[in-house]
Amino acid sequence: MRQFGIPKTFYHFSTHRPISLSENAEGKLQALDLWKALKKKGTSDKEASGLLRVSRATLYRWKQRLEKQGLKGLEEKSRRPRHVRKPLWSVELIEKVQKIREQYPCWGKDKLVVLLQKEGFSASASTVGRIMGYLKDRRMLHEPPRGLVKVKKRVRIRPYAIRKPREYVVELPGDLVQVDTLDVHPLDGKEVKHFTARDVVSRWDVLEVHERATARTAAEFLDTLQARMPFPVKAIQVDGGSEYRAQFERTCKQLGLRLFVLPPHSPKLNGRVERAHRTHLEEFYAVIPRDSSIERLNIALYQWERVYNQVRPHQALDYLTPQEYIQKHYPQLIPKKSHMY
Repeated sequence: MRQFGIPKTFYHFSTHRPISLSENAEGKLQALDLWKALKKKGTSDKEASGLLRVSRATLYRWKQRLEKQGLKGLEEKSRRPRHVRKPLWSVELIEKVQKIREQYPCWGKDKLVVLLQKEGFSASASTVGRIMGYLKDRRMLHEPPRGLVKVKKRVRIRPYAIRKPREYVVELPGDLVQVDTLDVHPLDGKEVKHFTARDVVSRWDVLEVHERATARTAAEFLDTLQARMPFPVKAIQVDGGSEYRAQFERTCKQLGLRLFVLPPHSPKLNGRVERAHRTHLEEFYAVIPRDSSIERLNIALYQWERVYNQVRPHQALDYLTPQEYIQKHYPQLIPKKSHMY
């Protein structure tokens, strides 16, 4: 009668599970196999290292680990230092930090240091911060629940204004005009609202001042803007100010002007007109005599506007004026009868 036995390898594999390597270790093993194959073909270590993008020292180190420790030697080891500095905090200091922090749960480490000094403890803010982290990791510091009181912001629906779409491309003068308001004090003891509109391509500016910045005055500025721009305006970009709502928004829709509104806290997206404010403050408001009449101020501002657009060279336009820039690059946009001449 013949007897059949089970091979010894069966018992080996039944008691030793197959080694599962991480993705990093698998990559190292593949690199070693490629290195071995390249060396068989006569490739030098330097050339093989360049092809594999792994230094020769690293390849030899992986090979040595594989020979001594097997596949597990290719796994990443802990990089924790062998000698770690132990904290020098006293138990009394830890208990005191815990007590004060629980008494004043919203105070940070800097305030706790002051209170600890009054109690006779000497500790830096960094040390107190590490002690607080130590207590939090061990759940010994009970933080108060936060977020119980929520301030619900009122959502203001814009019936016409939208964020500027990514696909909207600005190529020609008039494709996008940035509008912004600035508080100035050119009159004796009186604040006025200065409106600036700047075309982002030609840097053509339109300026006007009003006693107040309301939706009505902003809508009136749209008429001035269209009358003084030497090319048709297609889109306006403004911030979220209240003067650019209500009547201003309705007027843009009636005039067929696309209205783009900026996200909150992003004045850099209106950088062209923000830079224009600085120019007009330094070169106009800083040198004009103080006048008590807003009408005279608007007349002087219009004269400066013509100087800015037709006389003053602009660095960003290769020292051309906005008028010369338009005449040189976009003559087709200038109407036959234009106030540019």
